[in-house]
Amino acid sequence: MHINYPEKVENVMRYLKLKLLPKTLFFRTMLLIFIPLIVVQVVSIIAYFNGSWGKVGRRLSDNLSANMAFVVQLTEKNPDKFLEIRDLAKQNYQLDVEYFDNDTKHSEMNRTSRNNKMVTGFFENALRHDFPDAVTSTYLTDGRSVLIALIDTKDGLFRFTTSTKNIFSTSVFGFIAWMIGTSLLLFVVSALFLRVQARSIKQLAEAAEDFGKGIDTPFKPYGSSEVRKAGIAFTKMKERINRQISERTQMLAGVSHDLRTPLTRMKLQLAMLPKNEDNQEFIDDITEMEKMLDGYLAFVSGEGGEPNTFVDMNEMILSILNKFRNSKTMIRYSTNDQVSAIQGREQALKRAITNIISNAFYYGKTVAVSLESNSRKMEIAVEDDGPGIPPDKREDVFKAFYRIEGSRNKETGGVGLGLSIAKDVITSHGGTIELGDSSMGGLRVLISIPL
Repeated sequence: MHINYPEKVENVMRYLKLKLLPKTLFFRTMLLIFIPLIVVQVVSIIAYFNGSWGKVGRRLSDNLSANMAFVVQLTEKNPDKFLEIRDLAKQNYQLDVEYFDNDTKHSEMNRTSRNNKMVTGFFENALRHDFPDAVTSTYLTDGRSVLIALIDTKDGLFRFTTSTKNIFSTSVFGFIAWMIGTSLLLFVVSALFLRVQARSIKQLAEAAEDFGKGIDTPFKPYGSSEVRKAGIAFTKMKERINRQISERTQMLAGVSHDLRTPLTRMKLQLAMLPKNEDNQEFIDDITEMEKMLDGYLAFVSGEGGEPNTFVDMNEMILSILNKFRNSKTMIRYSTNDQVSAIQGREQALKRAITNIISNAFYYGKTVAVSLESNSRKMEIAVEDDGPGIPPDKREDVFKAFYRIEGSRNKETGGVGLGLSIAKDVITSHGGTIELGDSSMGGLRVLISIPL
């Protein structure tokens, strides 16, 4: 069920999603595990502190305060036996008791308050409850491991010293350590498991992308049953496509041989006949059929089994431009100093670039070619000052056997497969080809190939 929010809220949510939500499957899944895990940890710790830990701490404080109250009452009733009471408190309650009369108690209170940190809590409330007529205060010393309680009565000052373990439950630290330890263990196990699954999906995506570029990357399905099933389906699909391409290539090779033989025989027979206008029309038709056959075979041969190699596009473009050095067209070529080598099918790329550059030389008097590259992609721009292509025809010219009437028609152009072959080759390498207006007044062809 989708809830329709106002447009501004939708825009804010979309912005937060793009900025905050991880992009990869691994981190998105880990986020789904991590957030509930943190919520459970926080809720558990809060529940423990508000429940068990609070009750235990309050009960420990009440017991310690009651023991102190017993020692004070026993001392007030038997002041001459204070030394024996002190030893019993030390032995039975782990309490060190000191008594100061009214003449010396103020100096002791000042010394304790200056040298130690005063604290409050369950124990302070318990002291107020057990000593309603006295002034009580509590301090921590020796790195918060020793508790000092001062009880100022009308007869004198009682100073109790004991361990903070008597009022603080140490089980909380074990509980927190256990919670954090088990959570980390779960997080590590989940990360290792999800890493395997994400790596399998990533390798499947890379194999599919390489296959689209004509690179046969070996892939062995592994991981969960769904991932393995997808990998097996991809492998079978790749085998079917390769088999189909191979069968079509073999069929076209046979068609080429079968059609060329009768066309050549017909051409020879016509050449032996007397030259007249009718015979010349037949010869022109046969020549056009041969050109169409050659163009079609060149179009489909781009899907053949040419191996992938590292191709230096700078050297390839220079070799293509050298073929047009003797033409009357002015040539401009520029490139940067970045890497110009890509992995691809050399002959297919050369055929595509040649088609585009030859079109520019055919229709323009000035041709500008540029090669630019960075860490992500390589761009080849071919511009001319020819008649160009109308914007509404730029998508149609990539169709096989499509020709624009007028300046780029059947008499002045080919059979309408040049740009179709170029687009097929560039797309098979994972790139794009776009037509636009040139700053020189003609057509601009921009080829972008990812590195």
